Amino acid sequence: MKQLPVVAIVGRPNVGKSALFNRLVGGRVAIVEDEPGVTRDRLYGECRWRGRVFTVVDTGGIDPQATEDLAVQSRRHAELAVQEADVVILVVDGQAGVHPLDREVAQLLRHYGKPVLVAVNKIDDPSSPQAAAAYEFFALGLGDPVPVSALHGRNTGELLDRLLPLLPEAVAPEEGLEPIRVAIVGRPNVGKSSLVNRLVGQERSIVSPIPGTTRDVVDIRIERDGTPFILLDTAGMRRRSRVDSPVERFSVLRAMRAIERCDVAVVVLDASEELSEQDRRIVGLVHEAGKGLVLVANKWDLVEKTAHTMHIYEERYRRELSFADYAPIVFVSALTGRRVNEVLSLVETVANNAALRVRTGQLNEVLQEAVALRPPPADKGVQPKVYYGVQTGVKPPQFVLFCSHAEQLHFSYLRYLENRLREAFGFVGTPIRLHLRERRRRP
Repeated sequence: MKQLPVVAIVGRPNVGKSALFNRLVGGRVAIVEDEPGVTRDRLYGECRWRGRVFTVVDTGGIDPQATEDLAVQSRRHAELAVQEADVVILVVDGQAGVHPLDREVAQLLRHYGKPVLVAVNKIDDPSSPQAAAAYEFFALGLGDPVPVSALHGRNTGELLDRLLPLLPEAVAPEEGLEPIRVAIVGRPNVGKSSLVNRLVGQERSIVSPIPGTTRDVVDIRIERDGTPFILLDTAGMRRRSRVDSPVERFSVLRAMRAIERCDVAVVVLDASEELSEQDRRIVGLVHEAGKGLVLVANKWDLVEKTAHTMHIYEERYRRELSFADYAPIVFVSALTGRRVNEVLSLVETVANNAALRVRTGQLNEVLQEAVALRPPPADKGVQPKVYYGVQTGVKPPQFVLFCSHAEQLHFSYLRYLENRLREAFGFVGTPIRLHLRERRRRP
């Protein structure tokens, strides 16, 4: 896939980078809190201005003096964003004035030799003393600063007008396959970001043994064997009673929204631990949303194994997640890379199955055979009948069955019909929706 021009937003912590990112991409994509260090991973979004389209990257705060692990990783991710960017926006705090860290970040940017615009943020009132003080940032040696208010949108148009001449010519996206959107979900510390980094082939998500390291949903575009994917790396989903901060509440909400907008959800489980109630709940959320599902049992390298261990684990997962027994399971180690390459192959298969359409003639051949082999059981002297069916939708596959006494059809019989459809047409990894419609035969 051809890439759009890239603009990286960088700066020291808590100067309003995420607020500016949200303003440019036109929505609350990045979490904004009055707390340093909220953004840690790189976030990507598209900005459209005066007929041009480019990618904007939000980054964590850069503190060259920090030694704490997450801060160091956050800085490394910001530097990676600068390396891949065509233009950099350095955000500074107009109310605080020139800070020593601003000078250090400016020096770091000069090292990369990329075009830089200085956005002096938090200039909410153009008549305030801070508006005039914005020009103190000439001292950074990066050209004419642009006073803006990301909160109110003031002067962001001028910033974009200054930005456009610095961008390479925008290239129209290449026509081709629609990317498969893949949500990587699971409870905290099961290895979601490690799996993403393995799939991408570089560190695009911060990895730490501290639960809750990922907070935003990170969209990452990759391509494998000609098939484009968008990976949505999400925050760990804890039980509602365990979510104890506004930032984490927003993170869990966005993980749930990622499920809503994905084609296939990869639910990451910790194979070194027992399946938890939260694991079941997350799988249930995917199932109820009607999304394709792949189960990834991570940390397989930590499990003591015999020749039958994988079979034993698979049977256990099938039993404890019986409502989603259609989902394929792959046992991987994101740490060593073992079997990680199988994940995207399964995702592609599941996405194709979720979009599968069955010819009406074939569908009714399978239904008639299933009903002939096992007619619907009578209930209180009433004999329901299944006459025929039609497919009415995909993602997930949906079928309307025309019946008599539809209310008397037991859910176990519908499960039987669903299994016969799976035997005939596959549908591996995707839920199936069966809807009943009353049809009485004429006397």
